[in-house]
Amino acid sequence: MLHEILIAGFGGQGVMSMGMLLAYAGMTEGLKTSWMPSYGPEMRGGTANCSVVIASDAIGSPLVTEPSGLVVMNLPSLEKFERKVKPGGLMVINSSLVKKKASRDDIEVLYVPANDIADELGNPRVANMVALGAFVAKLRPVKLDSVKASLKKVLPERRHDLIPLNERALDRGAGLVD
Repeated sequence: MLHEILIAGFGGQGVMSMGMLLAYAGMTEGLKTSWMPSYGPEMRGGTANCSVVIASDAIGSPLVTEPSGLVVMNLPSLEKFERKVKPGGLMVINSSLVKKKASRDDIEVLYVPANDIADELGNPRVANMVALGAFVAKLRPVKLDSVKASLKKVLPERRHDLIPLNERALDRGAGLVD
């Protein structure tokens, strides 16, 4: 089993947290994982992406050039990374912010209104968890319960009061997948 994943968006959208959650969830399940962040020259509001590799065997390289899964949280990320997804791969698009449709027909595309659902849940900052829930439910690189268990490791202790909200957001995203 090998999943090579890219997650991309603006700084401040929780892109790095999504990747760390996947990596920790993989470790929880006894899998080999790598997580590699990449930031644009700006911090908040600039571009940010991370590569995550989850495998049952040793990982040869943490670099992801042809992801089997891609989460795009903004339009620049769609434009930059869509063409890199491996044929037959999965791309999850935050359709609340990205109004453009995918141009590929050789990959599966899931449009998730992540920001809209986060607003319904009462906190726009959990849009990343909505997108991640849908991504995990569709691609199944790890179990959703493993992602939830990893929240305590990824969120700082002062934010542990937000774990139930993050779990609801993950569930809402997962509920979008049939």
